[in-house]
Amino acid sequence: MKIKYFSDTDTALVEFSRRKVAETKEINENIYIDLDASGNLVAMTIEHARQQASLPFVSFEQIEKKMPKSLRGTGLNARR
Repeated sequence: MKIKYFSDTDTALVEFSRRKVAETKEINENIYIDLDASGNLVAMTIEHARQQASLPFVSFEQIEKKMPKSLRGTGLNARR
């Protein structure tokens, strides 16, 4: 995933994949989503991005599903 910010137009582009865009849908007058031929999300464009999103505070956090203590070390977690 890539986030690109174009300061000259105050536009943010969030790219989720490199698939070919088949359709663009307007969510509202400032937000557009690009979909591939199967309807999967490819990218999102945010115009007037500073008003729409907290751009200076972009962060990434990966959340892992925690395994119950009763299953840890039993070998059952190898199937998950």
